[in-house]
Amino acid sequence: MTNKKRVHQQVSACSVNLSRYKSATQRKLTSSTIAWSIFFLLLATTSRLFAQNIVTIPIETAKNAMVLQTDKDGRLGIIYFGSRLANNKEYAAIPNQYNSKSDNLPTYNSAYTPAGTWNVIEPAVQITHADGNMSLDLKYVGSDTKKIDANVSLTSILLKDPLYATEITLLYKTYFKENVVEQWSVIKNVEKKPIRMQKYASANLYLMGNDFYLTHYNGTWGNEMKPEEDHLSHGIKSIDSKLGTRANLLEPSAFMVSFGKSATEDEGKVLLGQLAWSGNFKIDFEVDNYNNLRLIAGINPYASEYQLAAAQEFTTPAFIYTFSSNGKGQASRNLHHWATKYRLLDGEGSRLTLLNNWEATYFDFDENKLVGLFKGAKKLGVDMFLLDDGWFGNKYPRDADTAGLGDWQENVKKLPHGIGYLVKEATAAGIKFGIWVEPEMVNPKSELYEKHKDWVIRQPNRPEKYYRNQLVLDLVNPAVQNFVFGILDTLFTKNPTLAFIKWDCNAVIYNAYSAYLPKMGLPQSQLYVDYVKGLYKVLERLRAKYPTVPMMLCSGGGGRVDYGALQYFTEYWPSDNTDPVERIFIQWEYSYFYPAIASSNHITNWSKLPLKFRTDVAMMGKLGYDIVVDKLSEKDLQFSQQAVATYHSISDLVWHGDLYRLVNPNQNPLASLMFANAEKSRAVVFNYLTNTRFMPGATPQPIQLKGLDATKNYTVKEINLYPGTESSLQSTTVYSGNFLMTVGINPDVDLERASVLLEVNEVK
Repeated sequence: MTNKKRVHQQVSACSVNLSRYKSATQRKLTSSTIAWSIFFLLLATTSRLFAQNIVTIPIETAKNAMVLQTDKDGRLGIIYFGSRLANNKEYAAIPNQYNSKSDNLPTYNSAYTPAGTWNVIEPAVQITHADGNMSLDLKYVGSDTKKIDANVSLTSILLKDPLYATEITLLYKTYFKENVVEQWSVIKNVEKKPIRMQKYASANLYLMGNDFYLTHYNGTWGNEMKPEEDHLSHGIKSIDSKLGTRANLLEPSAFMVSFGKSATEDEGKVLLGQLAWSGNFKIDFEVDNYNNLRLIAGINPYASEYQLAAAQEFTTPAFIYTFSSNGKGQASRNLHHWATKYRLLDGEGSRLTLLNNWEATYFDFDENKLVGLFKGAKKLGVDMFLLDDGWFGNKYPRDADTAGLGDWQENVKKLPHGIGYLVKEATAAGIKFGIWVEPEMVNPKSELYEKHKDWVIRQPNRPEKYYRNQLVLDLVNPAVQNFVFGILDTLFTKNPTLAFIKWDCNAVIYNAYSAYLPKMGLPQSQLYVDYVKGLYKVLERLRAKYPTVPMMLCSGGGGRVDYGALQYFTEYWPSDNTDPVERIFIQWEYSYFYPAIASSNHITNWSKLPLKFRTDVAMMGKLGYDIVVDKLSEKDLQFSQQAVATYHSISDLVWHGDLYRLVNPNQNPLASLMFANAEKSRAVVFNYLTNTRFMPGATPQPIQLKGLDATKNYTVKEINLYPGTESSLQSTTVYSGNFLMTVGINPDVDLERASVLLEVNEVK
């Protein structure tokens, strides 16, 4: 008999016994006495009901394991997190020593800590029941593990409150080879009236150790992904966002936790994680009294109490993590392998090189100027031309960022023949055509705002506050969802060969208020959550109808980069800061969490550094240009044409190879990283001078490579040379893999050779 059936039978028996008891004694007892008698009988019965034999549940990947175990009272805890044991039967022998040592101490290692009963520490879930009671207890009912395929398994663990009809299912989706886990929870209201959820985390982990180091990131526009490392002490350290949209602008949910000491690229125990959610998040890191680490991750409960109607359930976003005993490099490669295969849209496919007009024209263009740029794109050798902001609005023309946003009709002055004419001319020029949109936003100076203020997130009685002169549309409202979907659908319907979408999101939510929620009898506290749900509904509809069109997730840079959004997009825009030296640092940090194929990197005129340096940096991902080709010198044009061809020759390595970071620019005056294929037969190495103050001469010592086969032989050739220059490296010299990974090779980076690309090929 399954645990679930046994529970139902015992609950039924309890109800029958209570009825008989009441019938036999009702003439002798007052109603109050009867009620208390029933309560204590029910309490005793349910206590026996949820008292279980000890159950051990391992959550395993190829190298790692997390082990959950019930105690004598049926409560579920985490008793192990780390490397996988060879014999999984031995997990049951691990002592549950992390529970409280005495009755007056809290139980720290709960797998999903409830609020209001035995728990007096930070909860993972907090609920107010229909009768106003704010307590919750969760006891194990049963579990099930299903194999989705040879590599992927899903474990479901059902927990219930013994006294209230509240069910919570913990779900763990494991990717065996990739050593990645997706974890989330489903909260179901089985009561007869609505309940209110004050907190509803996706995951509650318990990590064992004596010392923990947290690497997290801060930044702002043009200054994204600045790493900080904290030695975690007792108490709670939180990273969070309250921005609503563009939630990762100031601090992303991506992080690393090192165990025992700060992990390096190749040494140390480290957990990499993030919340797959494109809205407000909160992740708590609490070192407890036993020096272990509690980690609670989920939607930020700030201003987000959520009402759950009877018979409804709420699914939290996935918390995604991987653990490595061999440093940050292996952990990041785990995530890359998982993302390209299972999460990033078309992660195992290819990407379009492009020429964008934004930094070439900004808002100042017309169709003749654009058609002229098409010729430059073809001359350059890229696949596509991307038309950026400024192509729409008539009553309020989009000639600056102050007007027109929301009015998605072609501007008749700039584009008298419409988008269709541009698509046709691009095709005639031998390139594809893509377009920029920012469909979630509106300028107050627009026809949309004049007609539909009720579609705008704004406090009706307070002064409006703008971010980039715009406000956010209320995607909680299905009519707004239809409008946003219709913007894209109309573009594709009118222009079936449209090849690319750049989806921008440049504002955060101020004065949070939805005119739609009160009409539905729902509280304003659901706005932040239901906005993201509404966004995902639009993207799901879009992908159902247009499943293969490449789309860039742009948000003024890295304001919305997460694996919740990236399931709908092929790539993201790391930063509006395209200075190549700054981009080396920004792209370096993003690379821990996202594969290079997802990183859109453009060559612009932001920097006075040579075109070769700017180009080499942009090659570490998906290559694009944001220049006027006709203004290039003869040599610069020749180099750029060769560079596009070179990029196509190495793009498969960059997109699908294993990334190895060789020299960290945060600790050295140069940066070096490489991509190697799975066969270890070919690699490309990127080397850059990042700080001229400390290295006036050439690279002081050889750089040791990684990811090769020690028993194979290789040649090393410098590529992407600027016309008229020669390499200092001998491309015919044969090296063993052992030599290249032990002694290394000197790329001779200096002030004259500030960026050097090397191609490594096996000699057969």
